[in-house]
Amino acid sequence: MTPTIKHRLAALGKPVESRARPLSGGDSGAALWYVDAAEPFVVKRDTAERIRGEADGLRALEEACDTLRVPRVLAEEDDLLVMEALDDDGPRDPVRLGEGLRRLHASTRGATRAHGWPIDNACGATPQPNDPLNDGRVFQRERRLLPLIAVCREQQLLDSVLAGRLERIAAELEAWLDDAPPSLVHGDLWSGNVMFTATGPAVIDPAVYRHYPEVDLAMLTLFGTPGEAFFEAYWDGARPADWPRREALFQLYPLLNHLFLFGGGYRAGVARAAERVLGG
Repeated sequence: MTPTIKHRLAALGKPVESRARPLSGGDSGAALWYVDAAEPFVVKRDTAERIRGEADGLRALEEACDTLRVPRVLAEEDDLLVMEALDDDGPRDPVRLGEGLRRLHASTRGATRAHGWPIDNACGATPQPNDPLNDGRVFQRERRLLPLIAVCREQQLLDSVLAGRLERIAAELEAWLDDAPPSLVHGDLWSGNVMFTATGPAVIDPAVYRHYPEVDLAMLTLFGTPGEAFFEAYWDGARPADWPRREALFQLYPLLNHLFLFGGGYRAGVARAAERVLGG
């Protein structure tokens, strides 16, 4: 942590002496520090746009959710975000996580009919357009799939055959996907953004917007699984009959994002998810 950042934190009422240690950052390449103060806090440095989007998301989740812990925003200034530090030292409890996520998705605080969010934010290092649209299928097509298909084609990460299959998926969403009211979603809920504190499950590093709740479920299963107990608690009954197809659809956006950010190693995953969607 540079002296300049320490001076800025002191001016924000968060003095730092010598008890700050670096933390590993996320996909955006943000710099992170843990400050071991009387009330420990985390300092994040990133672009002003990504800091604004993350702070906005943390506040939205904290306001809407009373069963999942969310780090409190303590200060925000340009490219710096200061937030409550949470310890990942509690028991792993997939049932409480499932119940908490179900209640988050059911929250009607600030609910609107439109899919999207008042401001754009970022998923990792990728700008995430959120300009609202009333039809969730149009939002998924215009704000999620087609922009990433286009940039991956420009970077020659998709061949014409796979790109054509993805564009077909985007064009045909109305044929099978219902136009459901939107839920508030975390937006980047892979397992690394879930913590288990002594007082219950917590979520960090959001990229929030309002959309289909399967956005979060599909992300949780992208690189593993939260387990059957989680899904039993989340659905509180039988899962939707078309869950495998919906899961594959909502994995396409993060997979395309990983393809764009990290290269061709993710192309096979994109192709497999596309096949599952087209197979019905």
